[in-house]
Amino acid sequence: MMSAASLDAYDIPPEFDDFRETISQIVREQIAPRAGAIDAAGEYPWDIRKLFADHDLFALPFDERHGGTGTGHLMLVIAIEEIAKACASCALMLAVHDLGSLPIRLAGSEEMKESVLPRLASGEWVPAFALSEPEAGSDPGGMKTRAVKEGDEWVLNGSKNWISQAGVADVYVVFAVTDPEQGHSRGISAFLLESDRPGFSVGRPEHKLGIKGSPTAALSFNDVRLPARNLIGVAGRGFGVAMATLDRSRLGIAAQALGIAQGAIDYAVDYAREREQFGRPIADFQGIQFKLADMQTPTAAARELLYKAAAKTDRGDDDLGRYSAMAKLFCSDTAMAVTVEAVQVLGGYGYVNEYPVERMLRDAKITQIYEGTNEIQRLVISRAMVQGSR
Repeated sequence: MMSAASLDAYDIPPEFDDFRETISQIVREQIAPRAGAIDAAGEYPWDIRKLFADHDLFALPFDERHGGTGTGHLMLVIAIEEIAKACASCALMLAVHDLGSLPIRLAGSEEMKESVLPRLASGEWVPAFALSEPEAGSDPGGMKTRAVKEGDEWVLNGSKNWISQAGVADVYVVFAVTDPEQGHSRGISAFLLESDRPGFSVGRPEHKLGIKGSPTAALSFNDVRLPARNLIGVAGRGFGVAMATLDRSRLGIAAQALGIAQGAIDYAVDYAREREQFGRPIADFQGIQFKLADMQTPTAAARELLYKAAAKTDRGDDDLGRYSAMAKLFCSDTAMAVTVEAVQVLGGYGYVNEYPVERMLRDAKITQIYEGTNEIQRLVISRAMVQGSR
């Protein structure tokens, strides 16, 4: 398939539109009917994961030489958006697949890439990204997890918190302090950890407001031994790897938020056409019409910003970090505002779980929090403005 990297930020090649329609059909026929049950059960949908693997959706983040589609971030965010219109938990599978593999793609050795990336691209392996800790969320530089070099091995001790896909992942990218003398946010290294390593354990899943079909849990490391080859990149340079990863991966959360918003709008419009009051569809009333217009306008603007940020990332523009932060901020704030209004359009029906907009409202909230809170995104944006684009 054609890469988006050489295209103008607003151009989408026909191949991408064709793939979008294929994904949309999969979503309508096989994901939307399952979305409510996934949320209610709070279980990881392995059947949907197999469906994605069978249709090469997990190949989207990867280069062709590693078994991927080579289509870049623009096609990836389009796919996540389409899936999130029906099921945000299922969309998160693809977003975390990108997040958990990015450190290896950015800084891993050729040996590691050849060994790991094809298994991720095929969907054989599930990845996870382990940066946050109980006392180090928005401030990852304050992490306490340690890795000490002993001969040809690294010995890992500590814990991580709020890890998406914990317990279902086969491999984890774990960040740990390897040189405490370097000071805050320095001396951190990144490691690849296989889930069957002795001393590694996963806590019980968190009970969450939304995104219930994606497990979130704490990780513990008790003298976990990792061979030297599991170091990702250069020792002591892991913080830079983490930040470069988040500059790119937050686009997936922006796309998830955008999909939630558009899904809520689409449902609210259909409902307004059918729901009658005073002998007329409520879509005929100006109060509802203005509400729908005020929902769709920022959502359309969010899409343009997201797609531009994705194209910048594909090209490797210097300001990709600032644009991805703006996209994540605007898309997630829009999703929260739109889903609140969607519930209002449905009235009492919007407040019960027989209808999907209450789930969309619950799912939207986390997009303002994970992969950098929106307060952190504002810091990223403003610092880039003052200091020059990253």
